[in-house]
Amino acid sequence: MLGVFSGEVVEVPAELVAAGSRTPSPKTRASELVARFIDSSVPAVSFQIGSLGHLAYSHANQSPFRPRSFAAKDDIFCLFEGVLDNLGRLRQHYGLSKSANEVMLVIESYKALRDRAPYPPSSMLAYLSGNFAFVLFDKSTSSLLVASDPDGKVPLFWGITADGCVAFADNLDLLKGSCGKSLAPFPQGCFYSNTLGGLKSFENPKNKVTAILADEEEICGATFKEERIIKSFLRQIAVFHVPRRCKVRR
Repeated sequence: MLGVFSGEVVEVPAELVAAGSRTPSPKTRASELVARFIDSSVPAVSFQIGSLGHLAYSHANQSPFRPRSFAAKDDIFCLFEGVLDNLGRLRQHYGLSKSANEVMLVIESYKALRDRAPYPPSSMLAYLSGNFAFVLFDKSTSSLLVASDPDGKVPLFWGITADGCVAFADNLDLLKGSCGKSLAPFPQGCFYSNTLGGLKSFENPKNKVTAILADEEEICGATFKEERIIKSFLRQIAVFHVPRRCKVRR
């Protein structure tokens, strides 16, 4: 699946810009990225949302454990990949029919919370259980919501094209050809919202999600980690490297 959005919708992440400028590499325009996706994923379905963005998906090479789907309702567009373990219970909660699949559930739950201020639409993520990644765009408010499950079972990447668009896709090689080193795995257990302050963690929205520049030989230019995970990792390193005191023989 592929979602590409212009600067009118998404503020280009400074961390991805820094990763790309550190090691300059070839990029292409967003239109070329979409065209390449359509050509390489036959049969593919694509939707252009005016000058704001482009969504595309295909069932080609689809994993049976990570089906892809698309739906649109009331100017809300959503690409979904994966499976929700608690789909049945959530259908009942939102009063949906048994035929409603994961992508429709996400749209309906987003819409319910959007219209029920002051609850942010992202609060629905705490109730989703399973392996998933999705890209949702609300044209009526120009709001973008992108999320990856806490275990990161469904691959998702994001990057910046040559003309400054931000792209999200489940195919690393596809984005690599258009985003160069301005590319990173989308962090698991996190969501991106252009109206709620950018990149945040599901469980701890107040924790900062920090970018770590990758080594030169890495395909992606950066990796994003939640701040508490980084601190825990650094503490482990510190403990591992604490020198032991030696006893002096007399």
